[in-house]
Amino acid sequence: MATGQLFSRTTQALFYNYKQLPIQRMLDFDFLCGRELPSVAGIINPGAEGFQKLFFGQEEIAIPVHSTIEAACAAHPTADVFINFASFRSAAASSMSALKQPTVRVVAIIAEGVPEADAKQLIAYARANNKVVIGPATVGGIQAGAFKIGDTAGTIDNIIACKLYRPGSVGFVSKSGGMSNELYNSIARVTDGIYEGIAIGGDVFPGSTLSDHVLRFNNIPQVKMIVVLGELGGRDEYSLVEALKQGKVSKPVVAWVSGTCARLFKSEVQFGHAGAKSGGEMESAQAKNQALKDAGAVVPTSYEAFETAIKETFEKLVEEGKISSVKEFTPPQIPEDLNIAIKSGKVRAPTHIISTISDDRGEEPCYAGVPMSSIVEQGYGVGDVISLLWFKRSLPRYCTHFIEICIMLCADHGPCVSGAHNTIVTARAGKDLVSSLVSGLLTIGPRFGGAIDDAARYFKDAYDRGLTPYEFVESMKKKGIRVPGIGHRIKRGDNRDKRVELLQLFARTHFPSVKYMEYAVQVETYTLSKANNLVLNVDGAIGSLFLDLLAGSGMFTKQEIDEIVGIGYLNGLFVLARSIGLIGHTFDQKRLKQPLYRHPWEDVLYSK
Repeated sequence: MATGQLFSRTTQALFYNYKQLPIQRMLDFDFLCGRELPSVAGIINPGAEGFQKLFFGQEEIAIPVHSTIEAACAAHPTADVFINFASFRSAAASSMSALKQPTVRVVAIIAEGVPEADAKQLIAYARANNKVVIGPATVGGIQAGAFKIGDTAGTIDNIIACKLYRPGSVGFVSKSGGMSNELYNSIARVTDGIYEGIAIGGDVFPGSTLSDHVLRFNNIPQVKMIVVLGELGGRDEYSLVEALKQGKVSKPVVAWVSGTCARLFKSEVQFGHAGAKSGGEMESAQAKNQALKDAGAVVPTSYEAFETAIKETFEKLVEEGKISSVKEFTPPQIPEDLNIAIKSGKVRAPTHIISTISDDRGEEPCYAGVPMSSIVEQGYGVGDVISLLWFKRSLPRYCTHFIEICIMLCADHGPCVSGAHNTIVTARAGKDLVSSLVSGLLTIGPRFGGAIDDAARYFKDAYDRGLTPYEFVESMKKKGIRVPGIGHRIKRGDNRDKRVELLQLFARTHFPSVKYMEYAVQVETYTLSKANNLVLNVDGAIGSLFLDLLAGSGMFTKQEIDEIVGIGYLNGLFVLARSIGLIGHTFDQKRLKQPLYRHPWEDVLYSK
């Protein structure tokens, strides 16, 4: 492996299995270091394609998303680092796929628990093909001022405190990702900082070893000294001992193997990592520390003295003139995410949507302040839910029952009306449910089902102004406006609409007042004197009775009633009801497997 530097200020990576936070941290680090090019070239999300929006400083950028590793490598041939955030179940397969791509040089495997047999195959393939594996069970690595993998070094505040936004003179390698963060801070306090840091991972079989990276650091001119943090268990540290004995490392090495406390336990202890388990005296921290010391490494007497040993080694190199002072600079400030700034009270931002009818932020959704559990426990019906979501209050039971009756009576009116016909034709064309439903709904308007609001509006205006039915009808005639709610293609004065009769019977039985309905009936009496088909239709019945509901319940002001009628609440009732029937017609046609509809030519008047 040896060779030299793994990363640079132009290194770009492919990120496998989208995770917003680590990618954003990489991009924030790029901005902090003054990189011109984002370090994440593309994202691989199996089965997904498109773009993910993230921030590069203050600028929002779109990073391409690819569905396969092969497609991502082909689209970004200069991205030679593969950062694998897949779970332990799929990490090996995706990592091997990445290693087989000619453009990929380094693979970082974040998951811990990758099967050991799979890890061995990855290691063998990488070494045979001169590629580098960092991990499994790693947080990654970092080259100060140039490139970092995922969550390496933690938050931006920690990165700034550890001076990782610019290169120092120390090469650092550790098994532990968590302890590497601790050491980055310690090293920054007593030296000019890290040049490159790697956490090889805590599994039994890491893709690259401590000695692999120490030998690599030895070939990097900018690295003047090397710091190593090992741990009990395994024999990885002994390969470093051999390298030191053979004179392969010419730079000072300060090392410590953690886990010396294991001897205090009577039985064998498994520490945090899979590999942190002593399998004998040679794998103990004490034996490894002694071997490293005997081989020429600077090994302190305890972890507490580790920082001092690093400091003394660094100062000696400075005295010898081997390390020049690093030019300090103030890194740019990373813009704070809006949601974080709002939570901390630093900024206030206007909302984009106002909602007063429901709230899903608590333990359970609420409709107009009523928890979902209460709606179920108290036996609320569809009418009650409509009263909460449409009118923002719990209406009396007779009101919600009336709403439910309206829905039942208006759910369908056969296959021949325009809405059902459109839905049937669309369904038979092979379209989906939503397309078929919308096709029928789009016919609702002044001529079909959409006259409820107009009927309520005109009946209310005429009644409130004290117009007689004669004055009302004749004034509408002069304006050239048909009276909404009056007239039917089929029903007549001697063949009334049964739905209208049912609604009127219910209202007379339960409503405190039916003044608007009675006025509509008087209008009907006058219009029937003109033509036998000018009966009060279901639109007119619902429109007038809803006025009685709103006015008689005592729960609405005059202004609220005018607003409800003006906005289109009552037509909404017809839309809701008729959707039930239109959906039924769609299912009916699908169930019957009806073919594409073609209108018969004999039913068309072809005119010149």
